Amino acid sequence: MKSTIRIGSGAGTSDDRMTPALELARRGGLDYLVFECLAERTVARENQDRLRDPERGYTPSLPERLAMVLPACVEEDVRIVSNMGAANPRGGARAARRVARDLGLGEIPVAVVEGDDVTEALRARPELRLMENGEPLESILPRVVSANAYLGADVIAEALSTGARIVLTGRVADPSLFLAPMLHEFGWRLDDLDRVAAGTVAGHLLECTGAVTGGCFGWPGIKDVPDLAGLGYPFADVTSGGGVTIGKTPGSGGRLDVMTCTEQLIYEMHDPTDYITPDCRLDITGLSMEQVAADRVRIAGARARPRTGTYKVTVGHTDGWIGEGEVSYGGIDAVARARWAAEVVRERLRRRGFVYEDWRVDLIGLSSLHGDPGDRPEPYEVRLRLAARARDRGAAHAVGFETRAMHMHGPGGAGGACEPRVREVLAVKSVLLPKELVSPRVTVEGAA
Repeated sequence: MKSTIRIGSGAGTSDDRMTPALELARRGGLDYLVFECLAERTVARENQDRLRDPERGYTPSLPERLAMVLPACVEEDVRIVSNMGAANPRGGARAARRVARDLGLGEIPVAVVEGDDVTEALRARPELRLMENGEPLESILPRVVSANAYLGADVIAEALSTGARIVLTGRVADPSLFLAPMLHEFGWRLDDLDRVAAGTVAGHLLECTGAVTGGCFGWPGIKDVPDLAGLGYPFADVTSGGGVTIGKTPGSGGRLDVMTCTEQLIYEMHDPTDYITPDCRLDITGLSMEQVAADRVRIAGARARPRTGTYKVTVGHTDGWIGEGEVSYGGIDAVARARWAAEVVRERLRRRGFVYEDWRVDLIGLSSLHGDPGDRPEPYEVRLRLAARARDRGAAHAVGFETRAMHMHGPGGAGGACEPRVREVLAVKSVLLPKELVSPRVTVEGAA
């Protein structure tokens, strides 16, 4: 049994930068490289993709991402753990094995974690209450496209025990991806609460890659970040006793210190005394951070209570359409002309009989972030953006159509109108499902 392992973070979103992950795999001295690529809406999107093609449904960037890092991971003996399986972990495993063969790396086994898809279990329980508004699940059931439980580290650790070089999951909690190698390597149990708390904090700090090494942190002249262009990705050194030290790729740009770690620590943590994951209920109020060297921060003092008896389930459902249009005005009275154009578009849509559930007018650069500009000086140019939400796709398309018409049929001086944009709304709600109704399982694609 190892006394210390090093776990690196290779992605924090499905479209995260790839080069820093390769640099970390090559120079980071890792044991594990974790790619966290799922958000609430992306798993619903990939479910729709799987419905169109049963072989799809995994994260679209999976082949490109693995093609970049897999040779280095094989050479450096780094195991990969990722939720890039999304809505189709088996399909993702087959794609990963094709990448390995194409790279001349042979038949690499991939362990697959399944069981997070609980759509049918939810359809049988329409009385469950939505966490966001207390309404019954049946209020959205006809429009549900996916329902995925946030599985925990225990089943991922089981997948690691197969010996497969790559582990692919569907929906799991982000910190669980990082905690799982600790359970596997050190034999921790989920009732080892101090250790599980330390591992969960480590995972939470790593899950957003560059956010803990200076990304989303830098502010010119106030919070400077050296060589932000060369931003490196982080890793955690974890001991069998639960010691955690955060670092980053040697020689990389960015900044890793108590300030950057503190900002990432409070990310999405609505209650610092009770941050609920599938593995524990985390309390960070006694946490301490110590700068022990350049780009090295020691973390201690996390505590936890036992995990709950339910899994949180993200329920993806369609919720109408959004139509958008944009057009620019410049010169004298640019703002007044843009506002007039917005009024004209809205009136033309009303006369055409379209109905909208929500309507938004943005003067980009003036009011799109902070609302009414008040007494702020008006700019000499402005970009008008109109967006509306409707149940009907045709009504949504008409928003961009009428906005584009402003270059000939509206106030003078319009230009740069874009094509109408229409997108279906994929909304998400949440419910709690008893764990005994969920059956996580592990299989292996290819011989381990």
